[in-house]
This record gives sequence, structure tokens and C-alpha cells, in this order.
Amino acid sequence: MGQSKLVILGTGGTIAGRADSQSQGVGYKAGQITVQSLLDAVPDLEQQALGPVQTQQIAQVDSKDMDWPVWRALLRACAQALEDADTRAVVITHGTDTLEETAWLLHSLLPATKPIVLTCAMRPATALLADGPQNLRDAVTVAASGGRSGVWVVAGGEVHAAAQVQKVHPYRLQAMRSVEGGPQALVEEGRVRWLVPDASSSPSSRAVLPVPTPSCLLALDELPWVEVVFSGALARASGVDALVAAGVRGIVVAGTGNATVHEGMEAALQRARDKGVWIWRGTRCAEGLPVASGLGSSPAEADLAQLPVAKARIAMMLALAAQPRD
Repeated sequence: MGQSKLVILGTGGTIAGRADSQSQGVGYKAGQITVQSLLDAVPDLEQQALGPVQTQQIAQVDSKDMDWPVWRALLRACAQALEDADTRAVVITHGTDTLEETAWLLHSLLPATKPIVLTCAMRPATALLADGPQNLRDAVTVAASGGRSGVWVVAGGEVHAAAQVQKVHPYRLQAMRSVEGGPQALVEEGRVRWLVPDASSSPSSRAVLPVPTPSCLLALDELPWVEVVFSGALARASGVDALVAAGVRGIVVAGTGNATVHEGMEAALQRARDKGVWIWRGTRCAEGLPVASGLGSSPAEADLAQLPVAKARIAMMLALAAQPRD
């Protein structure tokens, strides 16, 4: 057990970013420093890993530009690591902007047999007080602790479940948060203190919709097209109609309040549904879930209503990918 390896996969992001000066916290270029260099900045990382560490550079991207080829390569690398008996856990360095979406993708598709821990940073690696090294050390601590399988996000000394975590601030270090459930654990001076009895107690512990098998999904050149539209004051039908005309497969509507939709948009959504486009209505509210009957015409819509908009979009893509096409 002590000699089993930890696999650390790098995808870029702010944690691997470089700025012109140490005082520069914005305007830096993400994804410039290799994952091995990130490890070198944490002197006792292998000690925290409780054994050897193996690194692999999957990509060097700003996570705002995350695309299917990177996700596909990441899925392949994670699947290989999970199948390797010598691998104890996987750690992934990632940008914060789409981290919650990647976490949900991995959570939905990969078996919960070993820990998969994503970590990130809000300041580039060259910053005077970079947060990346501590976040990486904490992520390795969680991965090596052997406590919980499944997908986790570690940042700011907190451990979040993939189904709950969201980015809630554009600049502060405590940008990742589980809005209602709170963190599942805390990392304190190299030790993990779990706040819940086990992973099965976490809400939305697995995917809520059917998803394709990983082998089928990895054969796809792209995922089905799903867009998010917001309902609010002065909302109009033209945006929905344009998406349908362009060939969109699904639309997630971020509705007002209790998932309500402007009357100017309702007819267009019904026309889209009549043409076979999947429609889900959720809420723009940062906290809480829609509490209303008739949110959708299918169980799939009701299930999607339990997710934040960003995760619902990914879940709908996966569900559509599992559907047979004529």
C-alpha cells in the first residue's frame, strides 16, 4: 500500500499560470508551467503522497477554453489509472472557471473505485503569495489518505463533492464553494478531517441521467450541442428560435425564481420541444432548488432540475449522447 503510486495529471489553468511580475494577480497567461514544475514547488509532496508520484501532462489550457479533445484525453488517462492496480489515487490540476463541469463529467462517467481529486488556484504560480502549492499539497493529502473514493475538489483547505461544488467568486481565494451542503471535509496541517460519515451520505452521489459507456463516449468526435439561455425581464423568443434553426439538441433555461420563464419565451420553448429539442427549466438563484410541479414533461427534466445550470448542461450532453440517433 505504501509503495502504490499517485498519478497526477496536469491540464493547465491558473495554477500553472505565469505573469510578468509577482504582484500581478490578473492579466496573466494560464497553462504555462508543467505539472512536474508544480510538484517541484512543494518540497514534501512525495512524503504527503505516502509513496511514488507519476505525472502526465494532459494539456496546457486556460479552463475557460476547455474542449472535448482535452476532456476525452483526461477521461482516458483517468480510466487507465483506475484500472492500474498500482495506482492508489489520481490528482488533477485544473483551472477554476470550468472545474465544476469537469468534476461533474468525471463523477458521472467514472467508477467510484478510487479517489479522483481536482485542485486549482486563483493566483498564478508566479504570484507573490500563490495559492497553488498549498492547494496541490492538500489535494495530494486527500488523495493519499485512502479515505474516500469518488471525485472531489480541494481548494482553500476545503474538500467539496463534485455534485455540489461551484465557483462563486471571480477573484478571492475562497472561490470554490458548495453553496448549500458546505464542504465535505477540511484539510488541516496535512491531515484530512471529514465532516460527513462517508461518501454515500453526500446528496446527488451519482449521475441522475443515463450516460453512454466510456468506450462509446470516447469514440465520439464531439458531444451533442446544448446551450444555456437565461429568462428575465424583456426575454424574447428569437434567441430560442435561432438556436433551434441552427441545430441545437438541447436547451437549459435558467429561469427566474422558482424556475419560471418569461411569457415571451414560453411559446418558443414549446416549439423547440415539438421539434425534438430537449428543454430543462432550472433557476438562476444561487441557492435552493425549484419547488414546483410541472417543471418538465419528462423524468429527465425533473432530474436535471436538481443540478446547477453548468452541471445540468453537461448532464444533458451526456444523456443525449446515450440516445440512439436515426
